[in-house]
Amino acid sequence: MSCPVEITLNLIGSKWKVLILRDLLRGPKRFGELHRGIKGISQKMLTQHLREMERDGLVNRKVFAEIPPRVEYSLTETGQSLKPILEAMHEWGSRYNQSCN
Repeated sequence: MSCPVEITLNLIGSKWKVLILRDLLRGPKRFGELHRGIKGISQKMLTQHLREMERDGLVNRKVFAEIPPRVEYSLTETGQSLKPILEAMHEWGSRYNQSCN
């Protein structure tokens, strides 16, 4: 049986996944919005992480029947439940940044 911390790290342990979660906590986003909002991530990496997060039940992918097709990503209830973790990371990072200056 895996340790709970290990399970969490397996789901959100990459820098990119945490940044995707951060952006989706602000509301649903299209692929291009996510790509522009996360500096340095390639389209391939963003696609890969979104697919993994969808598979793991953290992200919803909604395809709209429009021309051209529109795809929107949002957090599932499980993804939303990570909000306190990201808020704690934000708080800690802010305090750390202030102590370094």
